[in-house]
Amino acid sequence: MQFSKRFPIVPALIAATMLVTPPTVTFAQSTAYTHAVATAASSDSGLSAFYKARNFEPIWTGNTSKDRARRRAFLKAAESAEMHGLPAGRYDPAVIKQLLKDAASGRSRGTAEVKLSEMFLQYARDIQTGALVPSRIDEGLVRQVGRVGHEAQLNAFAASNPRAYLESLTPKSPEYVRLLKEKVRFTELVAAGGWGATVPGSKIEPGQSNNNVVALRNRLVAMGYMKRSASTVFDATMQQAVQQFQLDHGLSPDGVAGPGTLAEINTSAKDRLKSIYVALERERWTNFDRGSRHIWVNLTDFTAKIMDNNKVTFETRSVIGADSSDRRSPEFSDVMEHLVINPTWHVPRSIATKEYLPMLQKNPNAVSHLNLVTASGKVVSRAGIDFNQYTKATFPFNIKQPPSKSNALGLVKFIFPNKYNIYLHDTPAKNLFSRESRAFSHGCIRLADPFDFAYALLAKQESNPKAFFHRTLDTGQEAFVPLKKQVPVHIIYRTAVSPAKGRINFRRDIYGRDAKIFAALSKAGVEI
Repeated sequence: MQFSKRFPIVPALIAATMLVTPPTVTFAQSTAYTHAVATAASSDSGLSAFYKARNFEPIWTGNTSKDRARRRAFLKAAESAEMHGLPAGRYDPAVIKQLLKDAASGRSRGTAEVKLSEMFLQYARDIQTGALVPSRIDEGLVRQVGRVGHEAQLNAFAASNPRAYLESLTPKSPEYVRLLKEKVRFTELVAAGGWGATVPGSKIEPGQSNNNVVALRNRLVAMGYMKRSASTVFDATMQQAVQQFQLDHGLSPDGVAGPGTLAEINTSAKDRLKSIYVALERERWTNFDRGSRHIWVNLTDFTAKIMDNNKVTFETRSVIGADSSDRRSPEFSDVMEHLVINPTWHVPRSIATKEYLPMLQKNPNAVSHLNLVTASGKVVSRAGIDFNQYTKATFPFNIKQPPSKSNALGLVKFIFPNKYNIYLHDTPAKNLFSRESRAFSHGCIRLADPFDFAYALLAKQESNPKAFFHRTLDTGQEAFVPLKKQVPVHIIYRTAVSPAKGRINFRRDIYGRDAKIFAALSKAGVEI
């Protein structure tokens, strides 16, 4: 009995993908192939189900035109993996070639068949939704990344044009494409030695003329912020260059090269390249339909934006969670459902027991602007209550702040229900928005222009959103306003952002998350 049409042996790979004419296969060899596939795939239910459903027919090691097309397409994709900042060793082209070259018997071909499918599945996951699992890196990375099941992925690939299918896996966002270009540019820059010598000193100001000014000028020239000049004076041209650098790096554009600005100027091109690698990985984590209208909160940039068809239609400054273990803002996506005008602040239990209970134990009349509320909803008097009898675990009250201008949430909050109890809101503490770094909250996102933010959201459903908002606000009563069309919210953390126009922007790694991500990428095999 012969099985040469269905299960041809592949003895060698010529020129990476073209195979020699396979010899006739015996029944014993075909049985060995089937057994090898079944055994190798047994530990992966999706992989096993895929091959069982097709009666173990190969998709890689056969000698049909479709098999050859799949090999060529996957080999090309694997060869470009490093370009995307992926751990290319997971799908090393040399290993792919060797597997096919060694597939000279039924057993070795079956083993190679499954191994190639495993490598393909790894590549498909990595390029489509990221090489790392966010939650394994940092507790604040609570983003859920969708994964395509192995059986579904293989079925879709086997039924498609292989080259087109592999290309479809790559994120198509304009930002991803721009980051890829910046990766190439910075890789070449690092190879050429970067931006040269760092700038000494702790502060360099307009009007000065010394060696530090020369070093600063050389660095700015190398970075592309100035044209080369022999001047040794910190003149108006240099001040403008410093201001533009500051704007591109999220710094106050005062034109003075102080400690913070110099720290960013002296950051190496290699470290900036690491940020680009991380940004590419983060972009793969959000490789999904973000919504034609969505809210984009970049924690490192301290901004919240409304995006319509990939264009910023509203932007405001934000305050984010402080850099402490229990206050950092998490990263996730959800859907905004409603606004609350004149909100009541329902104090989270963690704040009630960690911050307010100790204050009440020292002085029962402390934080008198807050109400103690029983589980049944009754407001109780503090008179006669011995707060020292309670611990964090036994404290029986909820703490609430009724609507008012001094309410911790301000006069409006924006709700996208989530288990992390994170939302966007107004605040009476307006002074914090003038700070360069704005990490002060307990985790929620405070907005500098919450009323305007509300108008922009309500404009889709109210003919006069401002009048509607203030009519509701003037009642002084808590009011829930549903959004007729709910809006996706994406809380992200990008230290490298490549805008459509202008230079790539960088931000500080305020929570240290990007350093952890790059370390994880390096451990996975990513190399600069």
